[in-house]
Amino acid sequence: LVMLIKLTSDLISYSKVTELVLDNCRSSNGEIEGLNDSFKELEFLSMANVELTSLAKLPTLSKLRKLELSDNIISGGLEVLAERCPNLTYLNLSGNKIKDLGTVEALQNLKNLKSLDLFNCEITNLEDYRDSIFELLQQITYLDGFDQEDNEAPDSEDDDDEEGDEDDDDEDEDEAGPPGEYEEEDDEDDGGSDLGEGEEEEEVGLSYLMKEEIQ
Repeated sequence: LVMLIKLTSDLISYSKVTELVLDNCRSSNGEIEGLNDSFKELEFLSMANVELTSLAKLPTLSKLRKLELSDNIISGGLEVLAERCPNLTYLNLSGNKIKDLGTVEALQNLKNLKSLDLFNCEITNLEDYRDSIFELLQQITYLDGFDQEDNEAPDSEDDDDEEGDEDDDDEDEDEAGPPGEYEEEDDEDDGGSDLGEGEEEEEVGLSYLMKEEIQ
């Protein structure tokens, strides 16, 4: 983990990094090393499956909005998050060693937290687990991907893609529409002119024959 962060620093300034993915790297003695306060613009941090046992060395990341910590060995110490990442809106702790409500209670100070994922943690086996979490953390809207009425949380990336597709469709329609109309009009004109010529030729031929017969 430390080596990867040092390598990254050789390529780009810490202060310009807004997203950092360190999934499947290995932490040092179960703690974070190399990640420091220099990442001032960091908004998204993912450290899934890095054998993390503690958040004690998590630096102050005031702009961090989304934190992925799934599949680690974290069992407590969550109060650090409110102190160092006060603007978190999304937190994924699925697959960790979270066992009781007392551990999660420390997240009450994350006032902007909207989505929390504790899927595959032992705490999910508690009776009335979902109701208890929503009552304890009244600021959150989604727990394990669903709200209190079991409506699934929207996927921001999919929404962006759909909006992008709609914009593309609109652009395609705007760009393709007029030529298509012109082509149809041309086809109609062409077809009409062909039929017109044919009809005129038939009429001329028929009248000519009639005149011949009359004569």
